[in-house]
Amino acid sequence: MSEETAAERRARGLAKMSEVYGWDFADGPGEHFAVTADHLFADIWSRPELSIRDRRLLLLGALTAQGLFDVAEIQIGSALGNGELTPAQLREISLFLCHYVGWPAGTSLDSVVGKVVARHEKQAARAAENPTE
Repeated sequence: MSEETAAERRARGLAKMSEVYGWDFADGPGEHFAVTADHLFADIWSRPELSIRDRRLLLLGALTAQGLFDVAEIQIGSALGNGELTPAQLREISLFLCHYVGWPAGTSLDSVVGKVVARHEKQAARAAENPTE
């Protein structure tokens, strides 16, 4: 079996990023993007031992513990859009995390969940009303 080229690794990383987030990713400039695509997504998110859903659950816990609710918002939207987690499961995650990372952090996550779920439901209703768009 031949060594994977840098271009193949980048393509694999971009494909995994698209799968994780639910939208297409194009190649980006700079070393930071290169490490993100080539290592984090091509190597780490692609490992077979955990599913994307498993990784997303861990990431939501870590983001909540660090108070990174802006990044959690992106993850929640992707989890809903990809069908990995339901609104009820996201609410349960928030409540569960209240007991492990603190009530304020868990409550803040719950607030973000509410915002993202409302936006997701509004988009779904709009799509149902206008199926050709």
